Amino acid sequence: MSNAPRHTALDATHRSLGATMTDFAGWDMPLRYASERDEHNAVRTRAGLFDLSHMGEITVTGPQAVNALDYALVGNIGTIGVGRARYTMICQEDGGILDDLIVYRLAETEYMVVANAGNAQTVLDAVTGRAAGFDAVVRDDRDAYALIAVQGPESPGILKSVTDADLDGLKYYAGLPGTVAGVPALIARTGYTGEDGFELFVAPADAEKLWQALTDAGKDAGLVPAGLSCRDTLRLEAGMPLYGHELTTALTPFDAGLGRVVKFEKEGDFVGRAALEAAAERAETAPPRRLVGLVAEGRRVPRAGFPVVADGKVVGEVTSGAPSPTLGRPIAMAYVDAAHAAPGTSGVGVDIRGTHEPYEVVALPFYKRRK
Repeated sequence: MSNAPRHTALDATHRSLGATMTDFAGWDMPLRYASERDEHNAVRTRAGLFDLSHMGEITVTGPQAVNALDYALVGNIGTIGVGRARYTMICQEDGGILDDLIVYRLAETEYMVVANAGNAQTVLDAVTGRAAGFDAVVRDDRDAYALIAVQGPESPGILKSVTDADLDGLKYYAGLPGTVAGVPALIARTGYTGEDGFELFVAPADAEKLWQALTDAGKDAGLVPAGLSCRDTLRLEAGMPLYGHELTTALTPFDAGLGRVVKFEKEGDFVGRAALEAAAERAETAPPRRLVGLVAEGRRVPRAGFPVVADGKVVGEVTSGAPSPTLGRPIAMAYVDAAHAAPGTSGVGVDIRGTHEPYEVVALPFYKRRK
């Protein structure tokens, strides 16, 4: 098997725009086009255009598709209405998180599961195995879709100019089939930036045409192409977890402060139920560590894996850190001991190469958009 990175349908477009490319989860992806800070600020104030075609789409169909997904995932899939989407997770038998997912219900007995790029094969294998006892078909649709996102306060206006789909009636975490710039698309009001925005699932052959149409439509609104680097700082400011950082197989959803995604009230067994019930109990009585926000008092940037310290002792670990263009200071997410997790806790620092830099503990998210 070749180890050469895969290319999205927009590869030539990114190169023509002068993108700095990087290997991400086996894909050659645009890291930035010019300045990641400018791209970040464009998404916060105007709009950014992202290629997310590396994400993993898995379609589950059949009379028992919902039963298969209820068994495979921790969420209550049966309560998702047609045309709606839900954030959920897939866990191991021991409760560890295999991936966080978005599930779209496309029709009465048709669901699309969207997995993170690095976990797509793992999730496909797990869902396929777990669906074996059900009257359901699991299909690997990773090659069937390109995924383009337009995110930011100007995104509804930009998209409206190239579609007659009812965007005003499209709620957050909903999706509808429509035509965008003459291209058939699943239009979803979802995203990973903390801003309003849309994700457009289209055939790879239509990706270049759609990208160009959105670029043209957004010219006067200040739309810019945006890479993975600013996607990371945008999601960090919005307090959104990233698999491999805030979420891992060593953590349950309860450890990550996301126990709400686990639906014990749904009928029947699901993979990890017993372990997750025990984890829920532990989280109520004595949570080991909590996920918090940290804001630097100085200028040094913390990185994943750096120790969080207090009174000369290690009390936690940074999971993600970056300079925040919106706050103008370095920020981080970290798991810290419950005793040091309350917002405003004093005396907390990050050990940055031997120096204990002072940090303020804050509640997540760091940034909330104005509605």
